[in-house]
Amino acid sequence: MQETQEKIIEKTVDFVQNELKDAEGGHDWWHIYRVWKLAEHMAEAESADLFIVRMGSLLHDIADSKFNDGDEEVGPKKAVQFMMNLNLDKETIEHIEAIIRNISFHKTFEEKKFDSLELRVIQDADRLDAIGAIGIARAFNYGGHKNFKLYDPGIEPDLYMDKETYKKSDAPTINHFYEKLFLLKDMMNTPTGKKLAENRHAYMENFVNQFMNEWEGKL
Repeated sequence: MQETQEKIIEKTVDFVQNELKDAEGGHDWWHIYRVWKLAEHMAEAESADLFIVRMGSLLHDIADSKFNDGDEEVGPKKAVQFMMNLNLDKETIEHIEAIIRNISFHKTFEEKKFDSLELRVIQDADRLDAIGAIGIARAFNYGGHKNFKLYDPGIEPDLYMDKETYKKSDAPTINHFYEKLFLLKDMMNTPTGKKLAENRHAYMENFVNQFMNEWEGKL
């Protein structure tokens, strides 16, 4: 007999927590948790398939390519194998796999090959976790993990990089705000995402303004 959706979610939570037990703090289980919970609320507001959104949220970042030598296949393959072991139907597995393959920011450098309401909801939730107060914390946590500079006035943000340049960038963390984080507000897919992004975006702008004033000794 097929397991209930709630039981499947419980097993998925256990799987993801184990996969990410040693993850960098900005891309750990708690990042997944925040995206999962936010996406659930957004799914209801946008009338998306709740089970697909929950599973896609939980599995979307179990093997981020930036921690796997740039390999974009590791995460989708792990997720598909896990879902096959749960005996999910083929259509559901393929949908969730497509979400995982297409959710990342670096996919914006490519022609869009897949779209669904559920992808839009999860992508918005993932992008919302990259901005605002938590987004700032995550950016500097990752920068510290990679030993990036906080800021270097001599290194200008690269606003015209291609996908490979973006993936290999070791620019100062402040540059990341201009190269990605400040762009996310206008990339939201859903009405709910657009609304939630406004406050988080403004918070980041205030932070960077304060940072620059302090850097120059003005405040």
